[in-house]
Amino acid sequence: MRRLWLIFAQTATISLAALFVITTLQPDLLPWRGSSVVTVREAPSGGVAQKAGSFSGAAKKAMPSVVNIFTSKEIPAPHSPFMGDPLFRRFFGDRYDGEPQRASSLGSGVIVSTDGYILTNHHVVEAADEIEVALADGRKSSAIIIGTDPDTDLAVLKIDLKNLPAITLGHAEHLQVGDVTLAIGNPFGVGQAVTMGIVSALGRSHLGINTFENFIQTDAAINPGNSGGALVDAGGNLIGINSAIYSRSGGSLGIGFAIPVSLAKQVMEQIILHGGVVRGWIGVELQDITPELAETFKMPKSSGVLIAGVLRGGPADRAGVKPGDVLLEISGKPVGDSTDMLNQVSSLEPGKVAALKILRNQTEAQLHVSIGKRPKAQASN
Repeated sequence: MRRLWLIFAQTATISLAALFVITTLQPDLLPWRGSSVVTVREAPSGGVAQKAGSFSGAAKKAMPSVVNIFTSKEIPAPHSPFMGDPLFRRFFGDRYDGEPQRASSLGSGVIVSTDGYILTNHHVVEAADEIEVALADGRKSSAIIIGTDPDTDLAVLKIDLKNLPAITLGHAEHLQVGDVTLAIGNPFGVGQAVTMGIVSALGRSHLGINTFENFIQTDAAINPGNSGGALVDAGGNLIGINSAIYSRSGGSLGIGFAIPVSLAKQVMEQIILHGGVVRGWIGVELQDITPELAETFKMPKSSGVLIAGVLRGGPADRAGVKPGDVLLEISGKPVGDSTDMLNQVSSLEPGKVAALKILRNQTEAQLHVSIGKRPKAQASN
């Protein structure tokens, strides 16, 4: 009997020792470990510093600088001779009570300075009489409009908060087609979100969106509410201000347009200094030279722009420019197309004299024009 007890004790001791070793070194061999129905391989719980192919670092760097912008404006109530009729108001509601109503909208913006300056789109804050900015850290502040530029669809706002996370400006002139881009904003008002794509094209113009166009095209999804938000590179640096999309439904179709940060910076600096952007102007209507027009004017190539109209009493009219002239050069610089001509003239200082090389009746001539100041764009109703 004693012998059997010793054998049992030794067996139990050895079994417990074996169980301890297996539990410590190879717990996966135990049939009752966990509730998993299949054997899987899990990554270490600590994770890695940066996942391969991930742009979380760029997003984390830029997202605190992107803000949500909430605007509202007063809309006069429609007038009706039946406003005083209780039956009429019962069926058509209080919007006919003679009291003005308020309309609200949303967009995005980018903090570009620790002083509180924010870049956004002109159309985001156009006609707004109340503007509230919400930061990614939860803080909110009312904002004032320092100035806007409808010709490029840019606006500069100012808020009065401390410790603002200003974004780092990148170099849009170094972009190449195929570079990775991240669009950050507040799409459809659901909250801050990031979408990824690439640079689809550069220097997009002739879109009829703005007067001055030099867009970065991207397939990063830009939806309503993203307007005024940031387009950043793979390093989290600002390369553009999201401005418009090509869409028939109102949602993103993978064709979005952003204003290059280089242009946005120039406009912002002029707005802060002067309250607006001062541009040169000569008062003409333009038409691009097509191959057919070049053949009509017996030109060797379709360069330059056709002067389709001249504003009476304007700078070009006083200089002797006539409809039908072909503008070839401005101050010695060749004119490629109407967009190029607008950019060249707008960069000239009002009051300065510029030499225009024109083609008239197949004969080249030179005229001198005193540059005027470009009138402000008419506000849309």
